[in-house]
Amino acid sequence: MTAPLAQATTSATTPQHAPWAVFPAHWPGQGDLLEWCQTMGPGVATLLVIAGLVYLLFGYHIFKGLVTLNAAVVGAYLGALIGQRGGNWAAGACVGGFVAAAVAFPMMKYAVALMGGVFGALLGASIWRTVGLEPHLAWAGALCGLIGFGLLSFIVFRGSVIMYTSLQGSVMLIFGLLGLIYKYQGLAPTVTEHMKLRPLMLPISILIPALLGLIFQQTQYPPAPEGGKKK
Repeated sequence: MTAPLAQATTSATTPQHAPWAVFPAHWPGQGDLLEWCQTMGPGVATLLVIAGLVYLLFGYHIFKGLVTLNAAVVGAYLGALIGQRGGNWAAGACVGGFVAAAVAFPMMKYAVALMGGVFGALLGASIWRTVGLEPHLAWAGALCGLIGFGLLSFIVFRGSVIMYTSLQGSVMLIFGLLGLIYKYQGLAPTVTEHMKLRPLMLPISILIPALLGLIFQQTQYPPAPEGGKKK
């Protein structure tokens, strides 16, 4: 009786940290991403699927709200990391999310450029690792993607917004679907085996919906006519 009581007392007095507010020790590989999908809850997977479809189909139409939401999520994550050191990650997450959203909305063009830079860095590092280059130099691919995508936002704003929201929506959709598929024990080993034998299957699975979303948004939300106001 003493040992369980001591464990309970220790658990009660030990500050609880946010398990998600931790940076990975290394650049996540395909195996790490699949493992994350396996441990994903059904609610999170469903939310990712719904949000992915929203980004894919209506990204440009409501991009201000979506970019502000992205900023709020990133701000909440950074705020949780800071608040975790003070023993209250929830308060840090709330403050960080609010401040990031409040700054991003009036500075939308710069927020889109920053979002594009982050996506470009992730994409550049992922391509670097996929083609089999030196893993410890993946920062070079990330830097190229960050600069290229960030500058592209100032040159082709509308196209950049459509591309970024389509890419983000595709990533969320695919990982959400994988999270739901892994809930079926009979399919989980088969999916993992195919992904390991064909490393390009996951990138292609993300690329195809992203291209479809980009084409759909380009046709559904044409650019405003010259001299006219954007609807």
